[in-house]
Amino acid sequence: MKTQFLTAALLLPLLAVAQTKPKKATVPVVDKDKQTIIADLDKRTPEYAGISKQIWDFAELGYQEEKSSALLEEQLKKEGFKVETGVAGIPTAFVATYGSGKPVIGILGEYDALPGLATEAKPVFTPIAGQKGGHGCGHNLFGTASMAAAVEIKDWLKSSGHSGTIKIYGCPAEEGGSAKVYMVREGLFNDVDVALHWHPGAQNAADAGTSLANKNAKFRFKGIAAHAAAAPERGRSALDGVEAMDYMVNMMREHIPSDTRIHYVITKGGEAPNVVPANAEVYYYARHKDRAVVQSVWKRIENAAEGAAKGTGTQVTWEVLGGVYDLLPNVTLAEVMHQNLTTVGGVKYTPEETAFAEKISETFGDQKVPVTNAALIKDFRDASEGAISGGSTDVGDVSWAVPTVGLSTATWVPGSSAHSWQSTAASGMSIGQKGMIVAAKTLALTALDLYKTPTLIEKARAEWVKKRGADFKYEALLGDRKPALDYRK
Repeated sequence: MKTQFLTAALLLPLLAVAQTKPKKATVPVVDKDKQTIIADLDKRTPEYAGISKQIWDFAELGYQEEKSSALLEEQLKKEGFKVETGVAGIPTAFVATYGSGKPVIGILGEYDALPGLATEAKPVFTPIAGQKGGHGCGHNLFGTASMAAAVEIKDWLKSSGHSGTIKIYGCPAEEGGSAKVYMVREGLFNDVDVALHWHPGAQNAADAGTSLANKNAKFRFKGIAAHAAAAPERGRSALDGVEAMDYMVNMMREHIPSDTRIHYVITKGGEAPNVVPANAEVYYYARHKDRAVVQSVWKRIENAAEGAAKGTGTQVTWEVLGGVYDLLPNVTLAEVMHQNLTTVGGVKYTPEETAFAEKISETFGDQKVPVTNAALIKDFRDASEGAISGGSTDVGDVSWAVPTVGLSTATWVPGSSAHSWQSTAASGMSIGQKGMIVAAKTLALTALDLYKTPTLIEKARAEWVKKRGADFKYEALLGDRKPALDYRK
């Protein structure tokens, strides 16, 4: 969610750079099967670019991705996948399956947009009138690349006769909606041996990184309306309740772990200054690398809400909309993915793309970096000891349910921030689409290695069990609530 998530987010890039000594990757052997996958994805790039652009144009918000999910589902059906729709009680979530037997490898795909950020795919901010959302986290690329990788593995399973099952998970509402949490809670990953994912970003990296756990909710205050000038004593301001809560939470920041993140927006504050607001609402996020800290801080936020209501003579309720675990890194899988990313290589710009990137880069101020960095692959880092992304993602919950690994590719101009108009613009044109194909190739090659070398899966699982702990029991941070399908409405 970006917000939460990853996109994600996420959160971005999900795979953070650790302050540890880098390991040099060995030069992998590119066998014929890998060569075939790379060549086929090169051939099909225009097709997948067109699909990603359609989803970019749809720009559907979380749990409203009807056109986007339907497009991916239809493509997968054409490719011979069996598609189960509306899984986990979510109309826009799906699971597409091909093959039989072990190993079972799942690939995660996302396709939700963010509120706002609607701009044309140009190197200057050009708002799109009347459009509610924009793909500022690049999920239009995310879902498409994941599908493309799954199709390549399907073709290989079919032609080789190799035993195995490939699944692609259509995951809506990553941006604060926590859809994967409901999918984990529903047991949809119980038979999966390894889960693969990726995320758009401003660099190419495949580290064993982690992320921040996150919990979020909308706090709704109810007061008594009255004439703000003629009868103020008869009113009880719901907005006063919101502001009192915000004041207490802001004072609390001094007395919580310094690396905790708390952010909020007032989503409803009243209708007119001369009417004492009877209803007001504030939307809160809390994040930390340790979900136990998130839960502790969250209880204090709830206490602040109750205290604010009591002090202002109002009433308060809250609805938990999302909650995600931190990512559980897996070094075994990350090393395999890094080798394959190195094989594929980064993103190289045409002269036209370079001109686009340079113009975008001019808007970054002190954050400007060489646009040629898009072609680089970051050195592998063992990020299990302190490399933490500043964002959150519901992939975290998946990683505690099954060994999971991901990467980031340079779908945006180097130096870009996620959740920005610059990332939205690049996600809708060839720069983003090139990074998307790098991701599709890397995901497919990594899956191929896992099918061909099952001992890698055994080693990854052993690492996962050790890190997770023998007594681990999954409990969703958002409790037993049903999917918050209306959280963006």
